[in-house]
Amino acid sequence: MAASQFSASCSSRAGAFFQYDSRSKFIDFTCGSSKSKLFLVRTPNRRSFSIRSVSSEPTQKLKDPIADEEASTTLSSLTTDAASVASSIKYHAEFTPLFSPERFDLPKAFFATAQSVRDSLIINWNATYDYYEKLNVKQAYYLSMEFLQGRALLNAIGNLELTGAYAEALSKLGHKLEQIASQEPDAALGNGGLGRLASCFLDSLATLNYPAWGYGLRYRYGLFKQRITKDGQEEVAEDWLELGNPWEIVRNDVAYPVKFYGKIVTGSDGKRHWIGGEDIRAVAHDVPIPGYKTKTTINLRLWSTKAPSAEFDLNSFNAGEHTKAYEALGNAEKICYVLYPGDESIEGKVLRLKQQYTLCSASLQDIIARFERRSGASVKWEEFPEKVAVQMNDTHPTLCIPELMRILVDLKGLSWKEAWNITQRTVAYTNHTVLPEALEKWSLELMQKLLPRHVEIIELIDEELIRTIISEYGTADSELLEKKLKELRILENVDLPAAFADLLVKPKEVEPVVEVPSEEIQNVEEVVPSEEIQNVEDVESVDEEDKFEEEGPQEEEPVLPEPVPEPPKLVRMANLCVVGGHAVNGVAEIHSEIVKEEVFNSFFQLWPEKFQNKTNGVTPRRWIRFCNPDLSKIITNWIGTEEWVLKTEKLAELRKFADNEDLHTQWRAAKRSNKLKVVSFLKEKTGYSVSLDALFDIQVKRIHEYKRQLLNILGIVYRYKKMKELSVSERKEKFIPRVCIFGGKAFATYVQAKRIVKFITDVGATVNHDPEIGDLLKVIFVPDYNVSVAELLIPASELSQHISTAGMEASGTSNMKFAMNGCILIGTLDGANVEIREEVGEDNFFLFGARAHEIADLRKERAEGKFVPDPRFEEVKEFVRSGVFGPYNYDELIGSLEGNEGFGRADYFLVGKDFPSYIECQEEVDEAYRDQKKWTRMSILNTAGSYKFSSDRTIHEYAKDIWNIQPVELP
Repeated sequence: MAASQFSASCSSRAGAFFQYDSRSKFIDFTCGSSKSKLFLVRTPNRRSFSIRSVSSEPTQKLKDPIADEEASTTLSSLTTDAASVASSIKYHAEFTPLFSPERFDLPKAFFATAQSVRDSLIINWNATYDYYEKLNVKQAYYLSMEFLQGRALLNAIGNLELTGAYAEALSKLGHKLEQIASQEPDAALGNGGLGRLASCFLDSLATLNYPAWGYGLRYRYGLFKQRITKDGQEEVAEDWLELGNPWEIVRNDVAYPVKFYGKIVTGSDGKRHWIGGEDIRAVAHDVPIPGYKTKTTINLRLWSTKAPSAEFDLNSFNAGEHTKAYEALGNAEKICYVLYPGDESIEGKVLRLKQQYTLCSASLQDIIARFERRSGASVKWEEFPEKVAVQMNDTHPTLCIPELMRILVDLKGLSWKEAWNITQRTVAYTNHTVLPEALEKWSLELMQKLLPRHVEIIELIDEELIRTIISEYGTADSELLEKKLKELRILENVDLPAAFADLLVKPKEVEPVVEVPSEEIQNVEEVVPSEEIQNVEDVESVDEEDKFEEEGPQEEEPVLPEPVPEPPKLVRMANLCVVGGHAVNGVAEIHSEIVKEEVFNSFFQLWPEKFQNKTNGVTPRRWIRFCNPDLSKIITNWIGTEEWVLKTEKLAELRKFADNEDLHTQWRAAKRSNKLKVVSFLKEKTGYSVSLDALFDIQVKRIHEYKRQLLNILGIVYRYKKMKELSVSERKEKFIPRVCIFGGKAFATYVQAKRIVKFITDVGATVNHDPEIGDLLKVIFVPDYNVSVAELLIPASELSQHISTAGMEASGTSNMKFAMNGCILIGTLDGANVEIREEVGEDNFFLFGARAHEIADLRKERAEGKFVPDPRFEEVKEFVRSGVFGPYNYDELIGSLEGNEGFGRADYFLVGKDFPSYIECQEEVDEAYRDQKKWTRMSILNTAGSYKFSSDRTIHEYAKDIWNIQPVELP
């Protein structure tokens, strides 16, 4: 067959020439003086092709696991030469244009570079997908409302081992790789640790070759972009999709109907049918997730929402009723506008519930479609849990349980018993919090309107649970049974179903008739004095009219007490998760114990086998190897291998070099290099100049009262006050220089958290401009904290604050990232701090504060008015009230730390209780930092002790203990 030829221009203006030979399936591509081969890849059983650059070396074909299947044609290795990479980038700049052709500036160069990387990812993604399809392996599906990915370019080329090739190629094209990477916006798909954990898990799943996918929502505006003004935090819409997303692949052929509202009818077949209502479509957008040094590339499937074109009311539009015409389309699209829309209004609550159901419904429909396709002609539903594991990341995806039941019973025709057995064996739940507001409860009334069929199913599940409770505890002890029903039921403040209506009915108490013995009474007059009645009959006829005459007219009607409002009827989502799943896990040892002993104690007593611990972890690829290359080289040189990137237990080998002076010198040099980058970054972002020789003290995380940024800033205020009371020489002798860095977002409607942000910025404005203090103390709030900022700050950190009220932080993951990068932690015994301290050594962790088991008694002490605050705490509060930090009124903020009871009062998070311990611990920090040899040793031992906190270890545990899946490595 004759070769087909065509020509086009390329960005070098030298002209591009393609020659395609259909027999060899190669395209010869010439652009100027650069020549390379492109390989046309055909995916088996799919009418699609991918083009990729290849070297002249022979290619290897992917082994087909099914002997009689058509041989799969793909590449076993990626091109690594810079010339081919440069050609691929030029190709995308020319033929996948998102920008005008005149210039090859940074934004255009980034998109062309990302698209060239995506080509390689698509090849591996297709190969991975096809291999899983053919083997029909059991697959895990991770459902999360958040995936906080960060930038993808450096991570992708790092995992593909193409960093050098891309750096060289871009250099030839006139750009630096670091400059190109900086053009990428962070994907606005998450907010905090929940989403970052999910992204770390996907990295580990791909790296370890586990068959798994992630499912989430494609938020157009994310949470919000944070600006810091004179008034504190300001929220504006995030613009991460403004120029498009080069990593995602829109799957227009993968879309599923999602229904809201409507009604339930019983059909002639006796089955319940959900009809009518509002219909939308969820459309898949795929983001390939590459593993490190493996061909395995898994998928993050994100759903966007839209309405069918038929829903656009053309007649109304032409009549000038434009808003009405677009209403259905707008209602559908807004579901994926914002992460966690404000839920103060009914509309906000409805939108949040719509988001959660969209995630669950679309994902389960997709999972089931894949199961049916892989099953072929004979679908055996009893095998569904043998092929599918669904993990709910916190309570947001709880509706997976009734949705899976609905699909199996209503659409697939299974009996209730069969469907319930399948559901319980398929679904598992990760709990991330002990905070009541995060253990979601939804209004039963709202849910009945929005998801009527799901409420029916939840009611039936609640009945199943009631039967289990009765079977376990019996009916003899009605008080115990009532207590267990109240604690365990999914429906709160809802009457028992009719079948159990008489279960807790207490017999009416009948007043006993007191008989007066005849010998104690001679006649009626002894009971009622004779002067008050005329005869026996009058005992029963004392008239109200007589009473009125005696007492006179009543001036006012008696005031009746106001009726007590009925408590709201609620659906307890966390309870539904525990009931509907086969496993429940906490995310740190102390947290899992609190889950068993407090949060779900009654469930633990009922089903102890369900409860597990899975301490969180973070990927060492992004959080050491890629974000801290200087430290990574040192670790590799001293350990003698780079295997620690995959086997973090090798980090422990650093312990034997902890006192080596040569290592100390290199270690400090790497830290200083990272600090230098942060000095430049802070100057650019905030305008503040900081000293490279100061201790970098960092607290970056979501702004919340329990995380106690308020304790940190009050400690800084106390430090500043004491500095002002000393002479210049005394200050320098007593205090080491510090740069105190904060970062994080306060939820838009969380007023107290926003006050804390305002307070931090006000303190910074005062301290940073005080000439008496100079470089001895700086306070900086970094705006719009995200993963990319974390990748810069964490390697430069020397002290990191993880100071939550004990027992309130489930785990934390930033504490692990800081420890991995040789940062020393100051913190309470909370979350993963407990395990980190055990691994790095007690002497290498600055510990303060009350313990988790003491918190309840301390709050009780406060409520009883017995707490006596430390004089230093009272001193710092008065200093704030003096107005030294500006005219803003901080009475509400400081008032939250005072009083003995009441909402927003009484120092619920024990800032005052832990304050003296905290400032004394900070004095220990100063003392330790003065001895740089000691500090460096502590830093090395923190990195060495962080080996346990890799997400690879966590994923192995999930795979073995919860999902029962095995690694599947592509040949």
